[in-house]
Amino acid sequence: MNRASSSRQSLLPMRVTDNGRMSLATPQSKGPGFGKLNIAKPQSGTKERRTSFFGKRASGAGMSRNSAFGGFGGAEKIKDPRPLHDKSFVQQCIRQLCEYLGENGFPSPVTVKSLQSPTSKEFLKIFSFIYSFLDPTFQMPTSKIEEEIPRILKDLGYPFPISKSSMYSVGAPHTWPQILGGLIWLIDSVKLFDTMREQDLLFPDFSDGGIETEDGIEFNKLFISYTSKSYDRFMQGADTFEEEDAEFFPKLKDLYNVDEAHLESLAEKYKILTDEVERLEKESQQDRLMTKKSEKLKLQTDLQKYQSYRSNLESFKSNLEQKLSAVSEELDGAGLQIEALKQETGRLQHIFENQKFSQADIERINHERNELQQTITNLNKNLAEAEHHMWNEEISLAKSKEAVEAELAKYHTLARKLKLIPASAENACGHDFEIKFTIECGPSRIGHYKNQIHTPLMNMISQVEEEINKLVPQKLSMVETSEQVSSMIADKANDLKLLKEQLRKLDEQLEQELHEAEREEHKWSTELDSLESHKKLLEKKVTDGYDEAVEQLKATRQEYHLVLQETSEERRIVANNLSSILDIVTNHVSFVEKFLQDHHKRVDRDYQEAIKEDTLEQLREIVDQYIHKANSL
Repeated sequence: MNRASSSRQSLLPMRVTDNGRMSLATPQSKGPGFGKLNIAKPQSGTKERRTSFFGKRASGAGMSRNSAFGGFGGAEKIKDPRPLHDKSFVQQCIRQLCEYLGENGFPSPVTVKSLQSPTSKEFLKIFSFIYSFLDPTFQMPTSKIEEEIPRILKDLGYPFPISKSSMYSVGAPHTWPQILGGLIWLIDSVKLFDTMREQDLLFPDFSDGGIETEDGIEFNKLFISYTSKSYDRFMQGADTFEEEDAEFFPKLKDLYNVDEAHLESLAEKYKILTDEVERLEKESQQDRLMTKKSEKLKLQTDLQKYQSYRSNLESFKSNLEQKLSAVSEELDGAGLQIEALKQETGRLQHIFENQKFSQADIERINHERNELQQTITNLNKNLAEAEHHMWNEEISLAKSKEAVEAELAKYHTLARKLKLIPASAENACGHDFEIKFTIECGPSRIGHYKNQIHTPLMNMISQVEEEINKLVPQKLSMVETSEQVSSMIADKANDLKLLKEQLRKLDEQLEQELHEAEREEHKWSTELDSLESHKKLLEKKVTDGYDEAVEQLKATRQEYHLVLQETSEERRIVANNLSSILDIVTNHVSFVEKFLQDHHKRVDRDYQEAIKEDTLEQLREIVDQYIHKANSL
């Protein structure tokens, strides 16, 4: 039994079942542990430093342990064994703090999110609220708070240091976990204080009539004897208490009439049922779990593909909208030009109708008109060809984009099979091998991907080729080994044929022996009948002896009740004697304290007189006398 279990007596509930009988099962206390306060216990060693709720003390091999109510250890700092830098543990502590504040009526609203990085003001409110359960008259000081809070925790026995500088930045990521650990320890201390305050005395008087339970006094007597012996061994430097356990458990089992055989059978049944449940769970859930995982992986891959395709479509849509707006602007400009040309044509037609031209002017105008008409026809033809060419280019661009996306999909699929994607994959080595393709990708982007992907891939290929060259000799040796195993299998097959022939002969011999066994069985059946008749005769004699034993049991029970009354009276006398002994010990302690105070006064007086002396020799003699007296005490 370790020391942690030997110091939890006052926190455990009375191990009594509903019918009044105490159980041997270890009770699971819902409150905090005594002295440890949810701090993980460090490994025991030759120079282990033990931490108590009441103060610090150090112990080691060959050194007697000091009292648990004082600290006489060295100035060595104890390292906090709790994983305060683990995010999951910190989140668990934050939830525990939030639940405690909510259950006990913290005046301000508190959430898990607000406790991720609280301000100094919020921390002071939380600390004052929790500490008020220990000291209702406590008021937070207005100055030097960064010194007061670490001092309070140190006075309460918090075994781990909290620096003054951490109080200036409470919510910082590097200081909040240590301060949060102190708050969780303070909450456990409050729970421990409430539990001890609600219970009776640690060792109540046996003669008190308020604790009468079945076998309660006998159990308390055994447990007090056990804990006192274990604590004595613990103070002497022991870490385990096998001798005390070996002495205590048989008495406890005798007290409650424990059936060892029944407990062992129940434990065996429990083990069988547990193995069966684990086997059924593995058989029923393993296949479904793997199926669901593969489906989840496929859906995630499809989702990534759809997201990339959607982003590409959006970029393609934006490009088409830009082109459409440009074409619309060109059409609007062409419409304005046509309208201007119509106006110019009307003006010229009006001039033509109202003016007189010569034949040469008319021919010149017709020639210019034909040229303009030819120019318009050529421009319309060029526009149609340009639109047709643009449409063909867009179709070829879409086909090229689909081909590139298909090649990228093949590349990404192969990269995932080779565990190169994402960057946190097993074979990625921190490199990003994923190619993100968009319409805007140019030659510079392609060169970037070449430097990002091609160089690491070539390095990996060279490494793989080196590993393959190293594994080729191993493969050849394994092939040779396989051939040797095949030859050995053939030899074993021949041996198996010989064994089968021997087995056939043994079966024939077994049949002969079975016939002989049947004859023997017939012979034994006749003997069994004679034994049955003898058994009935013995049962009759046992019945007669049982009646006599019942009479003896009644007489023994009467004697037991008389002895029980005498034992109860002796227990009462022992309890009274124990109370008087405790009074004597208390008086002795007070006398020793008074003697030490008087001695201290005398020493101070002698010291003052020694200071007045002039010679150094007299001072040395007085110091030697004082050291001699101190050693004698």
